[in-house]
Formats: sequence, structure tokens, C-alpha cells
Amino acid sequence: MIVLVGSTGYVGSAFKALLQSKGVEFQTLSGREMASGSKAAFASSLKDMSASFLINCAGYTGKPNVDACELDKGNCLDGNSVLPGLIREVCSDLSIGWGHVSSGCIFGGERPGGGGWKEDDAPNFSFRKPPCSFYSGTKALGEEVLGWRESERDGDWPAWDHEDAPEGYVWRLRIPFNEVDNPRNYLTKVQTYATLLEARNSLSQLEDFVTACWECVAKKVPYGIYNVTNPGSVTTSEVVETIKKLGVNDKQFQFFESEDDFMSKAAKTPRSNCVLDSARLASVGVTMRPVQEALEWSLQNWSRT
Repeated sequence: MIVLVGSTGYVGSAFKALLQSKGVEFQTLSGREMASGSKAAFASSLKDMSASFLINCAGYTGKPNVDACELDKGNCLDGNSVLPGLIREVCSDLSIGWGHVSSGCIFGGERPGGGGWKEDDAPNFSFRKPPCSFYSGTKALGEEVLGWRESERDGDWPAWDHEDAPEGYVWRLRIPFNEVDNPRNYLTKVQTYATLLEARNSLSQLEDFVTACWECVAKKVPYGIYNVTNPGSVTTSEVVETIKKLGVNDKQFQFFESEDDFMSKAAKTPRSNCVLDSARLASVGVTMRPVQEALEWSLQNWSRT
């Protein structure tokens, strides 16, 4: 029995659809109720469900964007940091495996020397490496409560190591999108924001993401952190050009002059813009489409609600 936590959210709904399409038996739990409830009640629910594996899609992202997290820090901390720790503790007690949806927003830019950040790199956009948004800080803290810690190593950046053998998966999502118009969809945001920030990022096509996460479970790949992003990276202007090339939207897209211009006019907190290395996922036999291919497919099949 799979237990799906946070099944009504943007990512959780995609997980729910995937499990239903594969005929996988599952039950759902509310992340908010778990975070505000007791450890004993959570453990009792998992026992009653005969849970064999737990997938956690619950978290607090803020609506319409991470600026909202700055005004609701208590719920943000509960959803992104307290809940993962509770899941780890209870699942460990009951010998149940788990998978936790984390975020690539705990990084900024590219790895020193070039290329994407790897799973064993310590976050550089977190409470321990400010400045960061409160949201990003809580997501990095969420990985800490799951057992990861910064440690020294030879080379150009500190390591991100687990204190012992990891007992579950950490799946890092990065700016989700697909072909369905939705306020949470990156492609919708690009088309509706009045002015855009030019930046290079890794992205995760939503259905590719949940399929890859499920393959980790089904194939029983080694536990640990995986950057679950479509290989490659794109700039905002490259996304805009693809939108225009495929005839989805011919508006005159406007850009901020710089990140400083963006921060002074449109944002209350810093944003993470980063590139992640997804080679580890491919090394265990779980593959995703290149990001440009996934973008073009989504825009060719664009469906407005």
C-alpha cells in the first residue's frame, strides 16, 4: 500500500494521476493535518493503512509565489521543515520507506567552475548561506532534518553528506511545467507576468518528474538525493522564443533591466535561479527527455483551461 501525502496540490495531483493510471493501490493523507497532529496519530494512520511506502508531495510554496512565504513563516516552516522530520521519524520506527519532494531552489547560479550543482554539493541558497528566500531556507532545512549535513571535502565546494545510510529518497523538483494552463505552471507564469526576469534555470516537466520518481521506487534504485530535472537548462528568453516560434502567444514580452531592477520593482525576497546536474538519476537507469524537447512538446500540445 502506497500512502500519498499532499495529493491535492500541483505535484501531488500529478502523482495521484500516475498511480491511478498504473493501477497502483494507494491511500492519501493530508500534510497539513499531519504537521499539526501528533506523532502517535500519524503512526496509527500508517499502521491502519498497512503502508509499505510513503510519498510526500506536501509542502508550502506560497501563492502566487514565494513572496507570500515571507508573510506566513509559521506554516511555511511546518510544511517544509517540520513535516519531513516527522515523516522520517515515524517511517523509521515502522520500517517504511519514503520519498520526499524537495526543491532545487536551495541553490543559486552554477557550480564553481561551471556546470550544474550535484546532489553531493552543499546548498548555497539557504539559511546557512544567505541571502535567500524564507521558502528556500525551509526547503534546505527540510533536507537537514532528513539527515543531510554540510561537511568539508577537498575541492571547490563543501559536501552535502548523510549522517548515516539514507533510508529514503529526496527528489528535487525545479520549476515545474507541462502542457496544461495552470497558475502553478511555469509556462503560464511566463505568459502572464507583466515583466520577466532573464535567468538560466533547470526545469522539471511535471509528468516526467512524477514518472521518474515512481521509477525510483519501482526499480528500487539506491536511496539518496536525486536532481529530478529534464537534462539541460534554458534561459527565460529561450523559453519566450519557443512560445513565439510555436505560435502559442505573440505578445510583446517585457524584461527587467537586471536582477536589481527586478528586486526593486517586483520582488520582496531573493529568487533562486540555478542549474542542476541530473546525471545521477540517469546513472541508475531513470531517464527524462531533454529540457528543450519537453518544452516544445508541452507548447505544441498547449491546452488553456
